[in-house]
Amino acid sequence: MTVKIEGSCDPRFNRVKEIFADSFANGLEVGAAVAATIDGKSVVDLWGGHADKAKTRPWTRDTLVNVYSTTKGLAAICTHRLVDQGKIDLNAPVAKYWPEFAQAGKEKIPVNYLLSHRAGLPAVRKQLPMDAYFNWSAMSSALAAQEPWWEPGTKHGYHAITFGYLVGEVIRRITGKTIGAYLRDEIARPLNLDMHIGVDASFDARIADLIGAPPPPPGKSDPVAEMARDPESVTFKAIANPRPVIDPALVNSREWRGAEIPAANGHATARALAALYGNLATAGGVGDFRVLTPESIRRAHTEQAFGPDVVLGVVSRWGLGFALNQPAAPLGPNPRTFGHPGAGGSIGFADPDARLGFGYTMNQMGSDALIDGRAANLFNALFAAL
Repeated sequence: MTVKIEGSCDPRFNRVKEIFADSFANGLEVGAAVAATIDGKSVVDLWGGHADKAKTRPWTRDTLVNVYSTTKGLAAICTHRLVDQGKIDLNAPVAKYWPEFAQAGKEKIPVNYLLSHRAGLPAVRKQLPMDAYFNWSAMSSALAAQEPWWEPGTKHGYHAITFGYLVGEVIRRITGKTIGAYLRDEIARPLNLDMHIGVDASFDARIADLIGAPPPPPGKSDPVAEMARDPESVTFKAIANPRPVIDPALVNSREWRGAEIPAANGHATARALAALYGNLATAGGVGDFRVLTPESIRRAHTEQAFGPDVVLGVVSRWGLGFALNQPAAPLGPNPRTFGHPGAGGSIGFADPDARLGFGYTMNQMGSDALIDGRAANLFNALFAAL
């Protein structure tokens, strides 16, 4: 069955549209969207396919989907906005804002370590209650009590789920708002962006169901199965305490959608991601509303860590809350690109050199470790046409 690709595309980026259509024709997509802005203006805004595995619901212009760790970029942007507002000092101890955090040798950990995965808190060691992801106080209290898994600042390791509670609690202590409310009030609503951390049941009709990644081909290892071999390891606990997060049944549940899990349960359109990162790519200078100052944007993509990730076992490169361009996971040809991918394939990023914002969302999860091949094919075609 031929999938109709809807939306708009500047003619010079027709190759992007062709590649997007080919992904459906080749069975790589069920439902997806891709969007890009240049100088704050939309040049690609495409969608197609279906919002469910049974292909009974069409993917429409306003279909939302869980974007997993692409959410971390949104959390980081919220944090940098508070820096611009003079409310957060990235070099100050976390405990300045969250006094209970100063337990178990963590009294000197600065806020910037939370953003760059250097705090040594990628997991809670003790087994958490099964509903802990949905219980903010349970997660924040457990992290306040947790001893770092390594000496903070000496290594980096991906804080897959804990990142959101750590950063989010700092934001809550300073503003009195949850991070979902701060994102809505300070960024999404002023820019009219369809992105959310925590949504009520009124959103469900337009949320696409995530579909699990196909099993790895013969001879290729299953990363999650490998992690599960040692249930007490930091690697497994980082993605599975209290339960594995790479589980469509979990992320398609009302409990997951309704909670605020700022590392993993953002719901967004590709258009919203492209518009937000497009604002950052132009130093926040397009239109009347500036998300971050030019200084904050420069600081955001300043390298903090580059090398082996002691949790995931891959090479990663981090700025302050953002994945940075690196040989193992290139985000186009330019050196200052920054953003965040999510498990299964979604991604949003900004390229200040090309003044480009990019967003890609989908419901058929892939299994690429760093940058999804479907997204890479799309943004590489975009750059090739510039």
